[in-house]
Amino acid sequence: MTEYDPTYENADDVNPVTTLTDEECWDLLRDTEFGRMAYHLAGEVHIVPINYATDGTRLYFKTAEGSKLLGIVMNEDVAFEIDRVTENSATSVCIRGRAHLLEGSEEHVVEQLPLRPWVPTLKFNVVAIDPAEMTGRSFNLRRPWTHLKADAD
Repeated sequence: MTEYDPTYENADDVNPVTTLTDEECWDLLRDTEFGRMAYHLAGEVHIVPINYATDGTRLYFKTAEGSKLLGIVMNEDVAFEIDRVTENSATSVCIRGRAHLLEGSEEHVVEQLPLRPWVPTLKFNVVAIDPAEMTGRSFNLRRPWTHLKADAD
């Protein structure tokens, strides 16, 4: 657990790190459609951007034949992350879970979800990520150096 440093410059009495509930994590996952997935392939860890959708219990994405699909077929352990950053806050949700290729009637579940490729390439393989562990945190940012940008003008 991250300890709050009350001696930090301009600190107030509010802890700048908030742990999100599972419900808050799923809300953020529903409201976001772009994330990063890490997977294993040939003894190495790879990380790739993906667009995805969720039904509130799983994540889904489509992919073409290639290293991403090969990696999850050979080793289903994956990690997935989304984040949002604004001027004064940042939010992150991380998932560790298992990815697997959906086949037959199972792959039609995505037809009811807002899962559409961002790039007009053919992606016939539907993959589901079943979360084993999910964590989320929100951060109130204090970036005292930002005033230097205004002073430089």
